[in-house]
Amino acid sequence: MPGADDGDKRRLGNGEGDAVGRRHFLFLQGPLSPLYRRIGARLRKAGHRVSRVNFCAGDWLHWHGQGTECWRGSLAEWPDAVAGRIAGEAVSDLVLHGDTRPYHRPAVLAAEAMGIAVHVTELGLLRPGFMTLERGGLATLSRFPDDPATIRDIARTAGEPDLSPRFPGSFALEAWQDLSYHLPNVAAAPFFPHYRRHTPLHPLHDYALWLRRLATAPGRRRIAARRQAGLLADPRPFFVLPLQIEGDYQLVAHSPFASMREALELVVRDFLDNAPEEARLVVKTHPLDNGLVDWARECGGRGGGRVVFLDGGSLDALWPRACGLVTVNSTAGLDALRKGVPVKTLVPALYDIDGMTHQGDLASFWRTPTSPDRGLVGDFVTALAATTQLRGSIHNREGLKTAVETISARLLGEGPAALNSSAEPPRLARARALGVGL
Repeated sequence: MPGADDGDKRRLGNGEGDAVGRRHFLFLQGPLSPLYRRIGARLRKAGHRVSRVNFCAGDWLHWHGQGTECWRGSLAEWPDAVAGRIAGEAVSDLVLHGDTRPYHRPAVLAAEAMGIAVHVTELGLLRPGFMTLERGGLATLSRFPDDPATIRDIARTAGEPDLSPRFPGSFALEAWQDLSYHLPNVAAAPFFPHYRRHTPLHPLHDYALWLRRLATAPGRRRIAARRQAGLLADPRPFFVLPLQIEGDYQLVAHSPFASMREALELVVRDFLDNAPEEARLVVKTHPLDNGLVDWARECGGRGGGRVVFLDGGSLDALWPRACGLVTVNSTAGLDALRKGVPVKTLVPALYDIDGMTHQGDLASFWRTPTSPDRGLVGDFVTALAATTQLRGSIHNREGLKTAVETISARLLGEGPAALNSSAEPPRLARARALGVGL
């Protein structure tokens, strides 16, 4: 295979690497950052074999050269190809960013079938200043426990975590990372004719929407600030529904909803049918919403003004007055719990724990929302920080250096023991019962 280290002896993948104890780390797509390339260099320097598969020009630009190859086959051919590679090249560890992307899910299934360790990265849940690294999978595929007693046990032995905010994000850096990845994919599309992108929109369509959003941002901020001030000055109770981005894999893969619009319709209808007459529902856009959906139109006029739309504003400003937050599985739910706000999830999110979130249906949540056990929430955060969260960021240059160090150390086994990735994900059965197709 072009770019592969052909001098290595090829053996059956058994999760143990080669005969001299050298592991073989196979990397697939990473975040829009040089993170994976730098981690790979660290692992290779430590004496292990490292290889990487690129699926598009953006992947190649982030990491090419020794140990890399380009996959130009079809997505239908990929499951057999990756299974053959894992079995034939003594792969011991599979590393990827997001476990349900089109090229990643087949690779994870193949690795699990052969007993290969799967390491999944994602942006941190305790932002700013953290990255996620989990064994086996994320969200409904996470092995992080959902049993309060187990969570408390982990927290008891973990010690007090450092949760201080670090590595503030740079919009300019994030924008450059996005442009330098996606635009080459457009220009070099003929070289990867079968590539299936994991984002819902063509990059040029997405950027056109963003230009419009940026042009209208000052006016939208003024309107949102005025509505938020009026909301907080009004003594009537309100609940919050933070919107998630269309195409987010938290929705696409880890929920039964085909779109955020579908989830919005369910929540609004239930609110208008069951919530107290004086209550209002505040629907707030995601900070990275590109304007593809006209959410103002979706919310406009519903319930005679009982549904309030905020295209901007601040969740932090709403927490002290909010009666509760409803979400599919957004990380905003964890932020709300840490502020003591009652939360109802529509699917088994990572933080959907008995004692933390409302366990009844939506109708009961509007009238008697269950407040979180603040001690259990604290133990949850402590246990999370000790097992799946690592210091670092891809949207800050110093944060990137730290992420390379912390993730490399964890992959090499220098950090806390990983959660048992061979166990059945504790949330998966509940998710499947709701229609999640994993």
